[in-house]
Amino acid sequence: MRDIADQLLTEAWKARERAYVIGPTKVGCALLSGNGNIHKGCNVEHRYRCHDVHAEVNAITSMITAGDRHIAAIAIAAERNRFTPCGGCMDWIFQFADPESCDVFCQASPDGAVVGYRLRDLMPYYPR
Repeated sequence: MRDIADQLLTEAWKARERAYVIGPTKVGCALLSGNGNIHKGCNVEHRYRCHDVHAEVNAITSMITAGDRHIAAIAIAAERNRFTPCGGCMDWIFQFADPESCDVFCQASPDGAVVGYRLRDLMPYYPR
């Protein structure tokens, strides 16, 4: 699983470089679909902030556009400690992933420690 985490995080950091932010936090995301494809996204912030698109949602909608429907693993790159998907992004991830088998990887710097979770561990009481 370490190889998948490294590959996804490398792609997430690349996607992060394309983020369009007004605030201080650029975020990149890469996910592995159930078909073995990698889909990427970055956050795109809107000047009024009510229409911001988070990196995870951007990657998921790219996955759907490409014809894939299942997330096997997802990685998030953001220069913030203990950064994990927000509740709204978790809703999207849960919609397209198996909470018992989907791995979520987070990294605060390109050469930093990789923190891994099982999706269910991030939201253990999420409705089934």
